[in-house]
Amino acid sequence: MNKIISPPSAQYLRTDAIRGGMDLLMFAHRSHLAHADAALAERGLGRAHHRVLYSLSRKPGGTVKDLLEILGITKQSLGRIMKDLIEKDMVETKTGEHDRRTKLLYLTNKGSSLENELFDELHENMARAYAAAGVKSVEGYWSLMQHLMSPEAHASFLIFNEVSVKN
Repeated sequence: MNKIISPPSAQYLRTDAIRGGMDLLMFAHRSHLAHADAALAERGLGRAHHRVLYSLSRKPGGTVKDLLEILGITKQSLGRIMKDLIEKDMVETKTGEHDRRTKLLYLTNKGSSLENELFDELHENMARAYAAAGVKSVEGYWSLMQHLMSPEAHASFLIFNEVSVKN
């Protein structure tokens, strides 16, 4: 890393500091996902496909409704993504045991293999960044990211991570 730039001291609510933070988010996101984007493109897939693969790896056996809630996309958009992933033998549907009308979604071995490949690279990058930044910075990052979420997104994040909310 060349040079770490800090926000203007004691001026973190200034417009230039806010824009700088947004710039950081945009460039970090693009750089962090660059390898995954290239690996997906080789297979005729994109970032939306990756989000589905990632979500199903974290929550296998979810329904279309579950995915729509997690991803915050329309049923039509998800339909196109699912069609691609099913045709490429990366996602399969199984009939629910309790309600045979329910279709449960799972990664196939091929889908799981791709998701693991993508995750390994992303894991290395996050681990490197966490180690370089230190504990306090990682705690600050987690706090900042959660404060950027709407209450609905935060509730979904908690459910996705199986965190119980106590009032």
